[in-house]
This record gives sequence, C-alpha cells and structure tokens, in this order.
Amino acid sequence: MKLLLVVAAVAAVCAGNAIPTIPGDNSHYVEGVSRYIWMPDGEGRPVLVDLDEPVDQELLREARNGANNQYWLYTRRNRQNHQLLVNGNANSINNSNFVRGRPIKVIVHGWNNNGRSDVNTLVTAAFLDVQDCNVIVVDWSRLASGTYNSAANGVPDIGRHLGNFLVWLVGQTGSNWNNVHLVGFSLGAHVVGNAGRTAGRRPRRITGLDPAGPRWGGNNNALNRNDGQYVEAIHTDGGLLGIMDSIGNADFYPNGGRNPQPGCRISTCSHGRSYEYFASTVRNNHLQGRKCPNIWEAELGTCSGSTMRMGNADLNKKGDGLYALRTGSSFPF
Repeated sequence: MKLLLVVAAVAAVCAGNAIPTIPGDNSHYVEGVSRYIWMPDGEGRPVLVDLDEPVDQELLREARNGANNQYWLYTRRNRQNHQLLVNGNANSINNSNFVRGRPIKVIVHGWNNNGRSDVNTLVTAAFLDVQDCNVIVVDWSRLASGTYNSAANGVPDIGRHLGNFLVWLVGQTGSNWNNVHLVGFSLGAHVVGNAGRTAGRRPRRITGLDPAGPRWGGNNNALNRNDGQYVEAIHTDGGLLGIMDSIGNADFYPNGGRNPQPGCRISTCSHGRSYEYFASTVRNNHLQGRKCPNIWEAELGTCSGSTMRMGNADLNKKGDGLYALRTGSSFPF
C-alpha cells in the first residue's frame, strides 16, 4: 500500500512538471501541483508560464514604485487619445478634460497587458458610450511585462499606489466615493482589491473580471468582499487561469464559470471572455443570473433563485450570493 502511495506521489510530481505542448490548453493544470500553465499575452495569444520561476527582484525594485504607474484619462472629449494624470500634480487635472461631479471609472489590466490592451479599449468604449464619465486606465506595464511571478509579487504595491492616487484625486476634485467604480481583469482584479483597501474600502463598487487564480488561492492580498462597498466577481475560467471560489458580495458564474466558455476551445480564450461579457453588459445590461444555493449548482447552472443582472455600469448596484447564467457564443452574448 505504501509503495502504491509513493508511486502515485511520484507520478503526480512528474505530471505536474510536464511541459504542455498544445498552446492555450490548460486541461493538464492542477492548482498547487502543476508547474506550467498557458496564459494570454496582450493580444490573447497563449504564452507558456513557469510558475516556479524565481521572482525578478531587480525588476521589482525598478518597477513597483508608484511613479511607474500611469493614469490615463479618457472622456467623451478625448475618446481616442489619453491625457496623463499625475499623482500630486493638480495642474494635470486642471489642464485635462476631467469633469468634476461625473462618475469615475478605473480599469486595470492584467499580466502581459498594457494600457492599450483589449480589456481597456473595449471597456472604456462601452462606458463612454452609455455614460458621460471619467475613465481612468491604469497602465502598469513596466512590471506586468515581466515574469508572471514577478508581476504577481508586485500586485499589492501597485494596488496601494493606485489607492493613494484615488484618495488624492477624490480629495483634489471634490469627488464622491459613491461615484467611484474600479474594474480589474486577472491580476488587475487583485490590484483593484488592494486599491480599495488602501482607500479605506470607500469605492462604491469593485468588479473583478476572472480574478487571477495561479498562486492566489488563500492569498491575503487577493480581491475579497471587504475591499469596497460592493464587490463582485465574474468567473469564466475558474480553477485554471481564474479563481473559482466565491470572493465577492456577489459572484457570477456564466456557463458554469469554467472553460470552455461558448465560442472558446481553450482556457486563454475563456479567461478573456470575462471582460468581453462585462463590456457587453455595460452596453446592454441584458445578462441575468439566478441565485444558487452553493457553488456546485452554480457550476452546473441548475439554479432557480432570485435574479440579478451581471456586470453593467450601475453605481447603485448591490446584492449578495452566487449566480449562474447562460450566454451566447459571440457578442453581445
């Protein structure tokens, strides 16, 4: 019996260290066991990541400083070309198109992304099409373009600097925290969680789009329901690139919350569906979930409880629980 256990353990270790060969296919992946996983780059193309790769301490020292966070402002007056807001520089606000009293939408990208990645362009356009608001895209590409482990290690500090920037911005402009909505994709979801904590949990709403899973289970720096007044998560690649567990006041599990999402064959596609679904709901507010008694029924999609709309731009949104829904395979889903 002991021999069988040893053999099984060795087999698990070998399987966990095996290098997968099909780009984007994470069917091999087991959290806490597997060493390699495919993740999407800024264009959605699969990149093989070694989760045991050492953290680049030099990069962290160079890139985790908040001065390297850039805050790009978009409004209806400058939809295509951003204006740079600089923490502590009041003139960067006064000379911009920032509109005092209007909602503030903050979007944060994930690993291997930058300010011009799809998550930012799709969600920014959706917000500005339905609402006259200030959209701030956070570009932290200096660190996000490093190794996954280095970027993940720097997430808390990137989030704290974002939180401090927002405290300054809200105070400088006389804005109301009830007008602040933070949206983060993948590692960016954990960035906005840390930002919310730094800002005293005052942001009215925080939305995590398939919050990054690898090395984030049980991590105290992960997004959680106490980071803002109302926190929600949309899970689309749970158990692989995203966290499957409930972490918000409300958690949505479209199509079971796992890969493959409709129209996707591989995990990297399913991961990105989270921000595509969200952008669509901002525009249409049409995807509605049913409340589930537990995560198993959420995964099966057999829930029949009360309804709640997934995503959207509503700053007054509130609720709690787990919700399941079905979507189509292409926009508007």
